[in-house]
Order: sequence, then C-alpha cells, then structure tokens
Amino acid sequence: MANDWTPQSWKAHEARHLPRYEDAAALDRVEQTLSTFPPLVFAGEARALKAELAKVSAGRGFLLQGGDCAESFAEFHPDNIRDTFRVLLQMAVVMTFGSKQPVVKVGRMAGQFAKPRSADTETIDGVTLPSYFGDIVNGIEFSPEQRYNDPQRMLQAYSQSAATLNLLRAFASGGYANLRQVHKWTLDHIGSSPWAQKFAETADRIGEALDFMAACGVEPNSVPQLQGTSFYTSHEALLLPWEQALTRQDSLTGDWYDCSAHMLWIGDRTRFENSAHVEFLRGIGNPIGIKCGPSLTPDALLAMLDRLNPTFEPGRMTLIARFGFDKVETGLPPLVRAVQASGHPVLWSCDPMHGNVIKTDSGIKTRPFERIRAEVEGFFAVHRAEGTHAGGIHLEMTGRDVTECTGGAVDITAEGLAECYDTHCDPRLNAAQSIEIAFEIAEMLNKEVAERG
Repeated sequence: MANDWTPQSWKAHEARHLPRYEDAAALDRVEQTLSTFPPLVFAGEARALKAELAKVSAGRGFLLQGGDCAESFAEFHPDNIRDTFRVLLQMAVVMTFGSKQPVVKVGRMAGQFAKPRSADTETIDGVTLPSYFGDIVNGIEFSPEQRYNDPQRMLQAYSQSAATLNLLRAFASGGYANLRQVHKWTLDHIGSSPWAQKFAETADRIGEALDFMAACGVEPNSVPQLQGTSFYTSHEALLLPWEQALTRQDSLTGDWYDCSAHMLWIGDRTRFENSAHVEFLRGIGNPIGIKCGPSLTPDALLAMLDRLNPTFEPGRMTLIARFGFDKVETGLPPLVRAVQASGHPVLWSCDPMHGNVIKTDSGIKTRPFERIRAEVEGFFAVHRAEGTHAGGIHLEMTGRDVTECTGGAVDITAEGLAECYDTHCDPRLNAAQSIEIAFEIAEMLNKEVAERG
C-alpha cells in the first residue's frame, strides 16, 4: 500500500486506549508466536469483500454488519455462533427479498475481543485495578488475578477465532445457508415474536419462487448463490500488538493484509491526527471503516480519507455514522456533503447503537429500540435529501433471547431488563428485535429504490 509503511510503523505514533503490559518480554514472546501462526483469513477473501463493498458504495446493494459488542471466552459455544449467524441470515433474506438488492453479510465475530476504555484503571471500594479491556487482555471480574493484563490471552483469542471461523465457513458453504432451509432458520423464541408470522410469510414466498425456478430447471445444487452464501468477519482494530502479529504480506500482490479479519474499523476514540491506529490501518489492503460521530468535522474526515485511501479505491472505505437519534439529521449532512464534493468513493453505514445508550432509574445501561429505529430513519432521511445511498447498518446484536434493549414489538420493559441481561459490555438487540429492524430497513430501501426510479 504505502512505501513508507511497515507493520511496526504505528509505534512511532500516539497510541491511545491500549492496555499496559507489565511484562514486556512476555508480550514480545506472544507476538513472535502469533506471527508464526497461520492467517485467520486470507488476502483473497479480503479483496473479494472489497469488491462487494465497491458495488454497495455505487448504490448496488446493502451492507449488513452485526454481532456481539464484545466476544467473551466464557460464552464461547457453537450454539451461540450458530444462532447469531442464523439471525444474520434471516435479516439478510428479509432485506434482500423486500428491497430486491443484494446484501453483503459481515459479522462482528471471530475477533471482536478488545474494548476501548476511558481510563487505564478503575477504583471500587478503595481498590484500584486495571480497567477491563476485553477478554483478549484481561478478565471482567474485579480481582487482581482477573484484571492482570496478560498477553497469553491473545493465544486463547486466536484459538477461539480460528474455531469460530471454521464453524462460520461450514455454515456458509456446507448447506446450512441453502435457501431451501429458510423455514428451518427460525429460532424457537422468534416463534413467539409478533414478527414471526411476517417472516414465515416471506419464507413462503421465497419457497414459491424456488419452486418456480426448479420447474424451470434452476436448482440450488446447480446455482452456488442459492446453495450457500459469502460471509465475512470484522472487528475494531484496537489491540495493535495483536493486529501487527497477524499481518502478512500477500504472496500474489506483495501488499500487506491484516489477516485477523476481512474488515477492520477504527473507533471514534482512536481516529485523530497522528493516531497510531490510523497509521497502522493506512498500510493494510483490507477494507476498513471509520466511526463518524458528533466530534468529527468535515475537514478532519476528508484528511482521514486522504490518508487512508489516497488512491480513491472503491470499496476500501466504509463510513459508519453513530450520532444518536436526536443528532443524526443535523450532524450527518455536513459530512455527507463534504465527502460527496471530494469525490471519495465511500459506503455510508448507520450505527444506531452507540449514540443511544441510556441508564434506567435503577442504573442499568440500555438502548431503547425506539431510539435505535429513529436513528435509522434519520440516517435514511439524510441520504434521501442529499441524493446519496444509505448503504449499510452496523448493529450490536445476538441470536440469543436476551433482554438488554428496551422496547420493540417484544416490548421489553425497564423492569424486564434483568431477566436475561448477559452482555459483557454494551446492550445488544435480541433475535426478535434484530428481525424487526430488518423489516423496517427493507421498507426504507424500497422507498429509496422507488424514489431513484
């Protein structure tokens, strides 16, 4: 990518929100070990995703990106992976069938372990310990043993990511994602959701379309797009020692790729001038994202795009707007206009989660579904007004029947949050709420298509 870049050049820049490791020699040994491990993903896969995202940025498709806010070692189980994958399939089917647009599926999975923290330490009852930086760094329990920043945890993260990717690839290509299975994807607890009947009706119509195609001689066994699906992984590129250790030079092109995931993004807290995270990302060939919030000015965004994508490569840049339901329609337009005028090819995606966190009277952190939906609606409204493509959605969600976000058709109340509040970090949409937002987005995409003629 850049002639003056190396996988280590980020170390000459300011690195915020990185944990401090007390044993530097132990960190070096883990980095050396990881650098000898096989890549988790391959450069060709990252290029394939970039090609798909280029089509979306040109208005020919939609990006669905979703998964856990933070993966954990304790909740690692094949059923959890299957359920989240299945809900993402359901959402993609709803959006594709409803909008008649292809949907690119990217999971926040197989690597979303690290979390930024405002302070290196926290104090409880007079005891000060390192902050919880995610399971790849330390444990969530507040004890000296668990809060020790242990580089060995990166080896466990690698093992879990490899196993997760292995299962995801099997699901995507081994018959589970065959459209003939669409009726079998419904989770048990979705069956009690008010949206279950609407999904069943969509599945019926897909079944009828497949029957018609079969009568014409077109069967899933002969059409790969019906038999399986492409599925990619992503996470925030936060823990730079981990990212550096898994960066490889592609033997075909000579370019560098971060082989920890197909797509990486830079968070709202680590995108600034002279940022080590920006320096690292500018040199890898993966598609990358930037979280865009209220603190980002148009000039700063354009400078970031010039640095991260100086060749204006289509499909490389995804801009993930995260303003909050009450700020998106005033804060997003100046950024959209500036990017449009610059000529930078970008994919605009909506993160309606991070700007809509509140605390209940009892102190529980939640995200009201109504605010999430309102930000999505505002995001689409801005792009309709500006004549640009509302190209994606970025959700923290799970396939489990959790009670972490209030509202939605399942009507989770503030009092009901405690029934199944299991998140390791931020509140997630459950399966029923995720399907509901998919139907909402399908309707908005239909309006966009109709208005473009």
